[in-house]
Amino acid sequence: MDDLDEQILGILRDDGRASFSAIGRQVGLSTNATVARVRRLERSGVILGYRAVLGSDRPDPAAGLEAFIDVRLHPDRDSEAFLTWAVAEPQITDAVHVTGPYDYLLRVRARDTAALDHLLRRLKKEAGTAQTQTRLALRGASTAP
Repeated sequence: MDDLDEQILGILRDDGRASFSAIGRQVGLSTNATVARVRRLERSGVILGYRAVLGSDRPDPAAGLEAFIDVRLHPDRDSEAFLTWAVAEPQITDAVHVTGPYDYLLRVRARDTAALDHLLRRLKKEAGTAQTQTRLALRGASTAP
């Protein structure tokens, strides 16, 4: 992957329905060159798919559970592929690469414990997670002025 691929991925993260010609204009490539790069990213597994995120799929920040999940990846799991998976998951509101015994810290919102359990199972089955540690937020205080 090079800088142009990174730019293309950034555009597709923001707008998965962006046309090849619009992407090409933004990164300085022809439509055909853009199509070729996107297809190569799809074949290599960098782009796993496209989906619609519905308003009803987004967790209500005022309802449900807020949790923090420490994630340790399987040693053979690609960190960028995991991050791509995490960014596409609507319940994950933040994913941070960290130092220490875990690879990532995820901030998540789930409507209830069943939804959180489902997310944890998917992390292990689909995202290449070897181990997790989950903490629930009990209350918070705003630090905003």
